[in-house]
Amino acid sequence: MEYVAVGSRGLLGVIFLMSVAGKAAGRSAWGAFVSSVRDMRVVPSALVRPTALAVVGAEGLVCVLLTVPTAGAALTGFVIATLLLAVFSTGIILALHRGVRTPCRCFGRSTTPLGIPHIARNVVLGIIACAGGLATSVPGIPQPGGAVVAVFAGLLVGVLVASLDDILSLLRPLKHPAAGTVRGPR
Repeated sequence: MEYVAVGSRGLLGVIFLMSVAGKAAGRSAWGAFVSSVRDMRVVPSALVRPTALAVVGAEGLVCVLLTVPTAGAALTGFVIATLLLAVFSTGIILALHRGVRTPCRCFGRSTTPLGIPHIARNVVLGIIACAGGLATSVPGIPQPGGAVVAVFAGLLVGVLVASLDDILSLLRPLKHPAAGTVRGPR
């Protein structure tokens, strides 16, 4: 169970870190994130900026709590992560129900429209957060070598999950130009 706890800390820590970094990478990234929150139409206009700030602040707090080497801090980080993922999933479901397909700015840069894969990703991450929290509450100290492997595996999987929209976009078929369109110099 100790390895589930440390692996989950690495995985969720890097996911939330990449999320914060992507949204706060600069003025345009922040503006795109705020616009996506507005475009989802799940919070009143007056609360869009405060909601965006609260999301980034809570994600940053999860990162910090998951790096603190105490069970209490990690457990709190897992609980906050679980709640955030549930709120994100609910927001996406509400937006989709209204027919909103704004780009997912979950990690700042993606232009992939919101969809079922985003909900599925959040549900899986929520399950991992719950498993990490449960594993954290079981006493035990992992062996150093196993802990290193679990953390690096978590980090690797976290980077892959955070990059999933980009990876999937590479696998989508290219759009072909309309018939009769000239493709370059003759």
